[in-house]
Amino acid sequence: MDNVLEIENITKEFPGVKALKGVSFEVKRGEVHALVGENGAGKSTLMKILSGVYTPTTGKIRLDGKEVIFNDPKQAQQLGVSIIHQEFSLIPYLSSVDNIFLGREKKGANRLLDRKKMRKEAEEVLQRLNANIDLNKPVAHLSVANQQFIEIAKAIAIDTKVLIFDEPTASLTGKEIDKLFELIEKLKADGVTIIYISHHLDEILHMCDRMTCLRDGEWVGTREVKDVSKQDIVKMMVGREIVNVFPEKPTGNGKAEILLDVKRLHNKSVADIQFSLKKGEIIGIAGLVGSGRTETVRALIGADPAQEKDVYINGQKVDIKNPTDALSHGIALIPESRKTQGLVLNMTIKNNISLPILKDLSSFLGLINKKKEDGVIEKSIQDLLIKTPSSQQLVKNLSGGNQQKVVLAKWLNTDCKILIFDEPTRGIDIGAKEEIYKLMRNLADKGLSIIMISSELPEILGMSDRVLVMHKGRIKAEINGTETTSEKVMYYATGGGDV
Repeated sequence: MDNVLEIENITKEFPGVKALKGVSFEVKRGEVHALVGENGAGKSTLMKILSGVYTPTTGKIRLDGKEVIFNDPKQAQQLGVSIIHQEFSLIPYLSSVDNIFLGREKKGANRLLDRKKMRKEAEEVLQRLNANIDLNKPVAHLSVANQQFIEIAKAIAIDTKVLIFDEPTASLTGKEIDKLFELIEKLKADGVTIIYISHHLDEILHMCDRMTCLRDGEWVGTREVKDVSKQDIVKMMVGREIVNVFPEKPTGNGKAEILLDVKRLHNKSVADIQFSLKKGEIIGIAGLVGSGRTETVRALIGADPAQEKDVYINGQKVDIKNPTDALSHGIALIPESRKTQGLVLNMTIKNNISLPILKDLSSFLGLINKKKEDGVIEKSIQDLLIKTPSSQQLVKNLSGGNQQKVVLAKWLNTDCKILIFDEPTRGIDIGAKEEIYKLMRNLADKGLSIIMISSELPEILGMSDRVLVMHKGRIKAEINGTETTSEKVMYYATGGGDV
């Protein structure tokens, strides 16, 4: 098998940061090649170079044996390299056909759009992908899985040689993941080379032929996937063995006082929600996609309206009409989508952390006390081990794990008592996961109470003192942490049994 892509001594420098340091490896034609590494290892930077977003500081790229320079994404696509980003680059209110041909529309002799030809070619591409999609619908009305198929169709329609998938299963259900894997096998059979980036090591062991690992911007090694175990990959990624990623759970929390008591919560998405949360406890909320987990906490904090809501904190009834009310009562949400709901990406770490507490940092004249602000920010960076050259770093340039820590720092400085984590480690590597888990357990040990929504069963089992399992908008079961098994959780999550 010959090489379709050769990467030779690629270095990329930003002001104060050397993101890639002489990275070299080859990708064989028609293989599925995994790229692994912790957040901040250099994977995203390398993929941006391969897709024309960045140009390397030094080094060479060869495609089909010829040296190439990608000055922009369009040029990379024209030469045969496309990327499917974790956040799709679709225009939501255009049709699938318009999205597939965006920027390279077909025109007739009269210079008007040849919609008939565009639709025919779109149908042919989607047929090749075995995808049955309504081409008349705006893509905003398609499922996440079908939106991903449209992204893939865009790439296939321009005769892609190398297709890069960046965390492709992050928002997919189990059945949708199976369908994606079938598609990847078909693309591979058609001669398309796949570069597959994922923090889900089981996927890599299942799907990929070879893997390359980066650490701290350097090449660690390239191995045949059949010759490595999950533990081998983890050791390559973090430089050490991680025997148990979850911290030890405390014992004897059963007599702790109840901090939050939800006696009734009901809206168009969830019904008859009742649960309590003890001081220093971590409750996990499990369930399948669409079971009502996120809808429950959004209704609780007032982000979504509730027809009925009966909530008590420290035994006192509280009226929570919106997230500002929730915060005033000590409840903060760390959302699933940190980039769109938790951070202002083009602002610095300092400005993001300061946002919720500007009033506390300001004098009665409204002037910010810079010395006080700097002290708060530096303490947050040290306490949460945020890896950054300085507090002036833009958060968009941080790794996923460090972005999550910035969101956490924002709310910890508000002196909240209850933290709600919605998918706390989505898109985060195993080393960063371990850090987040330790932070969560340390916060609980200090008396904070945590509600954790997660789609990852090992996370639910490893972190929760109690587990609430949801199905079709209702709490189907409550299981004590010591009695929780994956079989029990899945039994109730799929509708089995009664509360």
